[in-house]
Amino acid sequence: MVASFIEWYNALTPSLQVYWTIALITSLVFAIQMILTFVGIGDMDGDVDFGDADFSGDGSTLDVGGALQLFTIRNFINFLLGLGWGGVCLYPFITNPLLLALAAILVGLVFVSIFVLIYRQMMKLERNGAYHITDSVGKVVDVYLTIPAQRSGNGKVQISFNGSVQEIIALTDDDSPIRSGAKVRVLEVIDGSSVLVARL
Repeated sequence: MVASFIEWYNALTPSLQVYWTIALITSLVFAIQMILTFVGIGDMDGDVDFGDADFSGDGSTLDVGGALQLFTIRNFINFLLGLGWGGVCLYPFITNPLLLALAAILVGLVFVSIFVLIYRQMMKLERNGAYHITDSVGKVVDVYLTIPAQRSGNGKVQISFNGSVQEIIALTDDDSPIRSGAKVRVLEVIDGSSVLVARL
């Protein structure tokens, strides 16, 4: 099988060999990236600060002043993936090598744009699902589980953060228990994971 592949590869024109080489290698790297991302180790922590440029995250992100993170190894792989497969697919239709190269570059840029758009949407979803418990202070919320009087035990309240409802441990200084379904106001965050509430 290896001999057949080598024979097929050698029969290609030099320019098509280049496109196939780029396409196959970057497809392998892209597949490895996807596997690592799905198992949760696709983004390796670690920042290296070079003056005003910050190289970090998914393999050398060049982040300049919070601009869209276009200059990354991941996006470079995406660009080469589009360039390689663009060259392979368009080769039968574009005979001029220069025009073929320009078309392949354009496909690579389209690949980068698509993946950046997908990444931004994923980050937006991640931000929407995240919450800071300190944002609950001052909110009027519903009691989910009865809260015992004078901090003698824990109850729970339901708090909405960016459209996502969270159940948070709650205590009260009130002299009587606050029953499920009652409305309370969040007074303060106690220890980063629970809140102090008072009956309205």
